[in-house]
Amino acid sequence: MKNFFLLCLQFALFLIVFAAGSLFPPFHIERVVTTTPTLTHLFVADGLLLMLGLYVVIVVIEALMKRLGALASWTTLAFLLAAVFGLMMKFGFITHEV
Repeated sequence: MKNFFLLCLQFALFLIVFAAGSLFPPFHIERVVTTTPTLTHLFVADGLLLMLGLYVVIVVIEALMKRLGALASWTTLAFLLAAVFGLMMKFGFITHEV
């Protein structure tokens, strides 16, 4: 039960970091997905990279606590779920009109 609660908290934290990094990109890492004469579709990878950095920090903390075997799989599941849900909600995708 405690692991499921931590999974939900980490999922929410990862999703918030993904959304914040996508809305306020600190690194401005952009990739052009498609372009037409009137529209340009971009993907801003900052939120995804910030979420990945947070994941690494959490796993390192779990390793230092010597709880890597018990908690790392739950953290990985929360990270993957947040990435999938964030991309389904189109975090990071921007459309610019000319």
